[in-house]
Amino acid sequence: MPQDTPNPPSSADEALAIVRSRYAEPKLPDGSPAPMHVHEFDIGYLVYATFPRTPDASGRPQPAQPGGSKIIVAKDTGETVTVPNFPTEAAIELYRKQRQANT
Repeated sequence: MPQDTPNPPSSADEALAIVRSRYAEPKLPDGSPAPMHVHEFDIGYLVYATFPRTPDASGRPQPAQPGGSKIIVAKDTGETVTVPNFPTEAAIELYRKQRQANT
């Protein structure tokens, strides 16, 4: 469900701070915080955790596990919306469609 904040973000760092204040911070298997990535686009910031590929028994890296979500912070309002863990452009396109449907 979307949430509003009185102070819209003016930078990627501010968008990340909003996400960290509203959502649990993802952890790596060793318990340390997962690195967070912020992708800025014209109307928002797409924020998501990045997880390293883990090797299988033969030592080959395995693809990331499916599932999870990404969070978008609107530049104009600071509203946060979760979207599926789609590739970056697909997640942004889904957000655009959702936002257009709600206006």
